[in-house]
Amino acid sequence: MSKKTVDQAVPAGQPAGQATPAIGDESLGRRKFLGRAAGVAGAGLVTACGAEAGDAIEGAPAVQTQQRVMWRLASSFPRGLDAIYGSAEMLGELTSALTGGRFQIRAYPAGELVPGLQVMDAVQQGTVQVGQSTSYYYTGKNQALAFDAGVPFGMTARQQDAWLNEGGGLEVVRSVFADFNIISFPGGNTGGQMGGWFRREVNSVEDLRGLKMRIPGLGGDVMDRMGVTVQVLAGGDIYPALERGAIDATEWVGPYDDEKLGLHQAAPYYYYPGWWEPSASVSYEVNQQAWDSLSSEYKSVFEVAAQATARRMLYYYDARNPGALQRLIDGGTQMRSFSDDIMAEARTTIGEILEDYAGADQQYRQVYDHWRNFKEASYRWFGTAELRFASFAFPDRTSA
Repeated sequence: MSKKTVDQAVPAGQPAGQATPAIGDESLGRRKFLGRAAGVAGAGLVTACGAEAGDAIEGAPAVQTQQRVMWRLASSFPRGLDAIYGSAEMLGELTSALTGGRFQIRAYPAGELVPGLQVMDAVQQGTVQVGQSTSYYYTGKNQALAFDAGVPFGMTARQQDAWLNEGGGLEVVRSVFADFNIISFPGGNTGGQMGGWFRREVNSVEDLRGLKMRIPGLGGDVMDRMGVTVQVLAGGDIYPALERGAIDATEWVGPYDDEKLGLHQAAPYYYYPGWWEPSASVSYEVNQQAWDSLSSEYKSVFEVAAQATARRMLYYYDARNPGALQRLIDGGTQMRSFSDDIMAEARTTIGEILEDYAGADQQYRQVYDHWRNFKEASYRWFGTAELRFASFAFPDRTSA
């Protein structure tokens, strides 16, 4: 089987000449989004800049008189992953639209400026002004960075977004990033993830032992303690490693992205749920000196553009994952649910890991306690308001 790449015009597994499955016209949808986002962002921006609301569509005058700024953005993700990497491109399109082209951010996919797993280093050193990445790639720098991204048996996308944007989580996370000369901004969320692709079935904890799996962050720590040989690979490197047997299993995001990466062509079993990532936040990491050099108006531009693209990412996945999952099933993918004993062992293990890390580092303890308190309160609310409805109303996927 030849190697597939996500930069191909035709998604992996789709015959040439077949229309790309999508919801509506992609370019039209993108233009509509940019128009709506620019209008909403512009309204907030005008207020921040002290201009009249009626000037929003044409652009805030206070911004239009600013100096020209050109930033480079290094992403951890391949160009072909339009939900994630496309958000980085739209960040630049919005900052340009809101400033009449005076504040431009040019996005580069993983590998063009720096390797996908070295984005944070590039931002820290000032090689680029901004990066788009997922913070659990960098837990080797500080384990507490995982809370910015996602934690096994942690919070859903709505809960995580609420913690970061309204629950004080962003300030806590930024206290960690500050040690690396970086200020962070929420950049989107993938929503609930799948459990990944396996070349053979895993029906028990014992079946995991000796398995070679690509899985980063705290999920990797859990799997390591459960006997899995863990590897961390950037998105563009996963398919060839799985195809040639260098790894036995991998997780990525969910049906829409996994189909693009061609993972269904290299492993037959698709497991759920992704207990290690009930959601995963993507972040914009900005070099502190670059941020400090911006005018207050340009800072407002960046923040509203980041918020707009972050919100769209989750919508994008939620609209496209259902169709992608059905295509995978129709194409022969075999769905499997993780057994209760694997889930129970994993949940116990992550609890031990979190307490171990918190006991060894005071900063970690502060971030962990803040996150845990919010999660427990959020669980009580969602468990009351939504769990019973979901368990009754949602179809049973085990028969798929």
